[in-house]
Amino acid sequence: MQQLSSVLSEFVDEYYVSLLSGRLDKFSRKKSGLYNFRCPYCGDSQKHRNKARGYFFRLKQDMVFKCHNCGVGRTLPNFLKDNAPDLHDEYIMERYKSGTTGKGSYVPKPKFEKPKFKKKGELQSVDCLNNEHPAVGYLLGRQIPKEHFSDLFYTDKFCTWVNTQKPTFKDVKKDHSRIIIPFIDTNGEWFGFQGRSLSSDDKLRYITIMLDESKIKVFGLNRVDFKKTIYITEGPFDSFYIDNAIAMAGADVDWELLRDKEVVFVYDNERRNKEIINRMEKAIEKGYEIVIWPDNLQEKDLNDMYIAGHDVQSLVEFNTYSGLQAKIKLSEWKKV
Repeated sequence: MQQLSSVLSEFVDEYYVSLLSGRLDKFSRKKSGLYNFRCPYCGDSQKHRNKARGYFFRLKQDMVFKCHNCGVGRTLPNFLKDNAPDLHDEYIMERYKSGTTGKGSYVPKPKFEKPKFKKKGELQSVDCLNNEHPAVGYLLGRQIPKEHFSDLFYTDKFCTWVNTQKPTFKDVKKDHSRIIIPFIDTNGEWFGFQGRSLSSDDKLRYITIMLDESKIKVFGLNRVDFKKTIYITEGPFDSFYIDNAIAMAGADVDWELLRDKEVVFVYDNERRNKEIINRMEKAIEKGYEIVIWPDNLQEKDLNDMYIAGHDVQSLVEFNTYSGLQAKIKLSEWKKV
């Protein structure tokens, strides 16, 4: 049992280290369980830009950080809290799900508190902004239908606003604007949200904040009719182009939510993406319908298809398959 716990904790830790890799200067993997990069606390040597003396390494069953320049040491959860607060709570929850938090670990158990959402505060609905506003310009540039502007919000100080809902960011000096994509349950309560950057150069295009960590990241629960066919897309914006759709927003499917429902999965048009292929195969095995895109379709997702001039609803309906037919189609599709 202890060996299994060690494997599970290592798997989760390695995944979150990989998410950090793009944010850490001179990041490299030295060997299994050992990573090197420039220390984000002291900045390492100012004279030698290639010096990197910050390390992640395993101590017992946990990943820890140590800088051999300034001497700072941190557990991985505390490192995330300092340098990637948007990942901290998610990491704690993943370790908790794997049964590797609390006693015998440096990773504490998550604190389950009833979410206290302070309404929308300073947020403005995008449909209330003028056409010259950068958020409106961004959405019009992506050809998001105007009737959905009321489902989206805007803040010019994202980190500051987030901290009024859930203390997350220690440093708000580099605060910036974002479009807020709310996760709202069937009772109309916000349980989380994504902040979408307006800049295409931003490394963190989406930042997800969960107010209730026990819930799955799903967009559109407040808009969907569970008595009709439900289309499930990958991204929230994609869900605006087809009828009665929700988006899993980067989360695994909540199969319990879909029990006894008529569901069609609409994955991105990425036949080389192994994760997407695995999810498609799983949906077929569970008896759900899926969309398998025609071979001549170039666009990656529903947003791109709409911009290219396709009738997205018809395209989805004409390429929906299930059962043996879906298995055969998928086998052919991923070989192209």
